[in-house]
Amino acid sequence: MEFYRTTPSHDLTYSDVFLVPSRSDVASRLDVSLAPEDGTGATLPIVSANMNSVTGPRLAATLARRGGLGVLPQDMHLQDLDRAIRWVKAQSPRFDTPYDFDADATVADALEVIAPVDGHGLVLHDGDGAYAGCIPATRLASALHDARLGDLVHGALPALDADDVESPRAAFDLMVDAELEFAPVLAHGEVVGTLSRRSALRGTIYTPALDADGRLRVAAAIGINGDVAGKARALVAAGVDVLVVDTAHGHQDGMVGAIRAVREAGIEVPVAAGNVVTEQAVADLVGAGADIVKVGVGPGAMCTTRMMTAVGRPQFSAVLETAEAAREAGARVWADGGVRYPRDVALALAAGAASVMIGSWFAGTLEAPGRLRTGPDGGWFKESWGMASTKAVRERFDRLSPYELARKELFAEGISSSRISLDPLRPSIEDLLDMITTGVRSSFTYAGAHTVAEFHERALVGIQSAAGYEEGKALPVSW
Repeated sequence: MEFYRTTPSHDLTYSDVFLVPSRSDVASRLDVSLAPEDGTGATLPIVSANMNSVTGPRLAATLARRGGLGVLPQDMHLQDLDRAIRWVKAQSPRFDTPYDFDADATVADALEVIAPVDGHGLVLHDGDGAYAGCIPATRLASALHDARLGDLVHGALPALDADDVESPRAAFDLMVDAELEFAPVLAHGEVVGTLSRRSALRGTIYTPALDADGRLRVAAAIGINGDVAGKARALVAAGVDVLVVDTAHGHQDGMVGAIRAVREAGIEVPVAAGNVVTEQAVADLVGAGADIVKVGVGPGAMCTTRMMTAVGRPQFSAVLETAEAAREAGARVWADGGVRYPRDVALALAAGAASVMIGSWFAGTLEAPGRLRTGPDGGWFKESWGMASTKAVRERFDRLSPYELARKELFAEGISSSRISLDPLRPSIEDLLDMITTGVRSSFTYAGAHTVAEFHERALVGIQSAAGYEEGKALPVSW
């Protein structure tokens, strides 16, 4: 990357910069590879944040199916993390994970998990666990909330036979021929997944992030306190593909010691660590054994660190400096936080990030943890919260004595509850991935880059005023 006709005199945010188009021989957005080449096995440079309100097993599986990497949060108890990792590994890389319900559950029960939107559906099972039918999610919109789900099944919804689905393209053609928008996929009478036309189409574009055994990849976070090595070994035994050693202030002796403990335990999976914002911090963490350094202090939507402590750094400059230092040390960086639009993801990659970590943006999706709620305007939303907030502290230290928990809560900071609306046009994380990757792929074509590595080299970045940033926004109203 190089700056276009300018030299910055101060640190920059994503809003302060823009990409300048260059001569390009890239004919199509689909001619570029977005694989981050950071050793994680991901094929998409998107990582979901290890936040309780962002990454759960379903989101991690869905993201990996499209090539990204989900990081399960460290606040989960070890046995729950183990179970979540194994669950992700058990999901199909070819078909969508079903939304399973008991046939006796009610519409109200279902609406806490899935909204009545196109391209999704509910798979029902009877009391013995046998397949009892499937209904499109849109059917929930016209049913009474106390209606039994099993009573909404009127005739068998046509199903796809897994043996007939030789490829995503074949699945798409089958659904078009059968005039199906959504269908369960069965193998020998058992449901092995679901498909919509759009998910079949996505299968022709995205490449899943798979381990050596063909299973979906997943990452998990651990803290820097307690038996770090023991936790790391347990997660690797469960099948985790990437370990993330995580704390708010990553440039500290405790982090260096934690990374060394993991390496001395013989852990061979890639290790990411952070968060930091300086060249020296990268040197120290990579020197201790980190393969990837997580960069960002304060840019997240749920983060109040800068306003509470004055600590942090504008994210674009933080990524630019640390990415160069990491490359020289044979490591990579993930840009964590501060992205609001696809342009910000492209700018983080231009600055040298291998992947971009996204939090609150993903919190308002069907796949994110938490229950769906309906607001006064009838719109759907989920709750999100900062990882230093009182809510997060209570979940993290729920096994402490009341006195010790009260001491922890006294020093909590951050947002404990924020409503993240479900976008009716993009309710799924897959819809967001479509939007993000469409923008990023176009950024590559403007730069004349076929790969992430080429984009790092070829990106031309200019500095703009606040007015320049506003000029780039689409008008929200008509002329």
